Amino acid sequence: MVIMNTFCRLSKEEEGTTLGSSLHYIHSTQQVENTYRDFNDNPQREMMDSEVSVLLHCAAWRGLLQSQVQVELSERFNRQTDPSLEHEIEEVWTERVSKEPWLFNGSKFRLHSFCLASSSSVSPKLSPCTHRGHIPLLDCAEQQEGVLKHSRQRMEENVSIKDSLHDAVQSSLDKRNRPVNHRKNEDSAFSQATSIHSESKSVTGERPSKNTDDEQTASLLTLRLGLTCYKDYLGTNWSCRVAELRQHGEVQFGDPLALLAQPLGVGGVLCTDDGQVVLIRRSQRVAEAGGLLDIPGGHPEPKVVCERLGQLVCEEQISVDMMQERPVVSELFSSVCAEIRDEVNIPLSSLGEPVLMGVALNHTSAGRPSAEFYISCSLTSDEVRTLYWKGGAEASESTDIIFLSRTEVLQLDRSSPLWSELCPSAKGAVLLYQTVKPDSERGQKTRHDPSENTSR
Repeated sequence: MVIMNTFCRLSKEEEGTTLGSSLHYIHSTQQVENTYRDFNDNPQREMMDSEVSVLLHCAAWRGLLQSQVQVELSERFNRQTDPSLEHEIEEVWTERVSKEPWLFNGSKFRLHSFCLASSSSVSPKLSPCTHRGHIPLLDCAEQQEGVLKHSRQRMEENVSIKDSLHDAVQSSLDKRNRPVNHRKNEDSAFSQATSIHSESKSVTGERPSKNTDDEQTASLLTLRLGLTCYKDYLGTNWSCRVAELRQHGEVQFGDPLALLAQPLGVGGVLCTDDGQVVLIRRSQRVAEAGGLLDIPGGHPEPKVVCERLGQLVCEEQISVDMMQERPVVSELFSSVCAEIRDEVNIPLSSLGEPVLMGVALNHTSAGRPSAEFYISCSLTSDEVRTLYWKGGAEASESTDIIFLSRTEVLQLDRSSPLWSELCPSAKGAVLLYQTVKPDSERGQKTRHDPSENTSR
C-alpha cells in the first residue's frame, strides 16, 4: 500500500497507514495503525529543523496519562539481523570499550510502530490494534500540511472532540496535576498491573485475548515494542554506513529502519510551581550533545521490569517473554520521574503524574525516538535550584541549571538565539509542548511567570 509520496511501502507483516513527520493530526473516524519509517527524505521537514521531527503527538487529549497508554510486546518488533552487520557491530563495540571502558551494554526497548486513536472518535473505545481489516484512507491534502506551526493552527481550528471524550480529558487534567509519591506507590502499582495482566503476556505480538471494557476504553495509544541494546545502537544508528543500512533494510525487509536499533528514550518537560521550565546544560563528558541544553531524560529499562516481576537476570539474557505489558507501561512513565530525581535531585514526592505529550525523532542519530512527557512540580524554581546544586545521583551528567518561563518556551523557534543551544531531544520536547499544551487547563496565572526574564 502506497499513499502518495508521504508514505513508504509497508511490509507484509505490518499493514496499516505509515505516517511521515509531516502528519501531526488525524481526522479519520476510526483508529489508524501507524508504522514509522525514514523521514530524512521528507523535504517539508527542512522547513522546521533538520535535527528533529515529531513522530506522533497527543494534542487532541492534551497528553495521555499512564492508564491511557498500552504496549504490545513481541520479538517481531526486534531489530532485524544481518551476519556482516553483526560482525561490524561487535568490532565497533570492542573499539569503543577499549577507549571508554566505562561503557555498559544495557538492554533497551525498541520502538517498532504505534497505534493512535483518532482525535474525532465519537468514543475513545478502540477496536483491537492488530485488526487487519480495511483502514480508511486519510485526506491526502491534509496529510501534506507538513509545517508544525501550520499543524498547530489546524489542530486548534479543526479538531472536534466529542462530549464523552472531552469529559474523559477533563478528568485526566484534574488528576495529572496533583503531586504523587511515585516510589511509595510503585510496588502496589506493579503488583496490581501484574495481577491484571497475569494471563495477558504477549510474546507473539497478538493483542491479549482478555481485556476488560475499562482497559479498552482507557487505551488511546498502543506502542509496539521489541528489545535492543546500547551496543546495537552505537553500531547501527551511529554507523557511518547508516544510509546504506536504511537502503538494505528497505530492499530486504521492506522497512528502512529494520536494521537500526531505534532504542526508545524518555524526556521530561519539568514545570515548577512558579511557572518555570527546567533545562540543564549537559556535561562535556557525556557521550552525546556535550555542552548543550537539555531536559532531564534517559531510558526505560527492561531489566527494571524483570526485577520488579521477580526475575533476576543479566542484561544479555533479557527477552520479551520475561515481561508483561502493564509493568512495561509503568516503567515507561516512572522512568522519566526517576531521571528527574537523579539528574535534578528533586524528590519523587514533589512530582506530578507524568503526561505523555508524544514521541519525537532525533535525526542526528538516524531518527532515534524519544517519548516526551510533561511533569508538574510542587517546588518553586528557587527550591529546585537549591536541590540541584546539592547534587543528585547523576549530578556529573550536567554542569548548570537554567529556567525559562512557560511563555518563553511557547515562543521558542528556530529564530530564537537559545534554539541553537538546545540539543535535539530538547528541541523535540519543546515542539511537543508547544503543540500539546498539556498544562493549558491549569490556568495560566502562576505566582511568578516573568515572560521577559530567564532565570539562570
